[in-house]
Amino acid sequence: MQRLIWILLLLSMPTFAELKEFKLVLKDHLFYPARMEVPSGEKIRLLVHNLDGDPEEFDSFDLNREKVLFPGRINVIYVGPLAPGEYFFFGEFAPDTARGTLVAVPIEEQKP
Repeated sequence: MQRLIWILLLLSMPTFAELKEFKLVLKDHLFYPARMEVPSGEKIRLLVHNLDGDPEEFDSFDLNREKVLFPGRINVIYVGPLAPGEYFFFGEFAPDTARGTLVAVPIEEQKP
């Protein structure tokens, strides 16, 4: 019985290996790239590498996400699935400079 429960749990878990990954870099309190296209209708994994010596907080009211970005680390943020459109994000500790936008685009309209 216990084996059956484990099998059912494993089968019901999302397969994170299939998620598309998108990379952002935080350097000198700026996000690079500041504007990034992602596929709409899909859950994605956003990898944010904080190259600054200080922590930052990734904040987005549009994405309903808030996450501390530890210095010198790659931080993972799961997003979506998103409807087509633009989603603004910013660094809470440097809101005037650390700004960016995810643009959710249908797959057939994405640039190669």
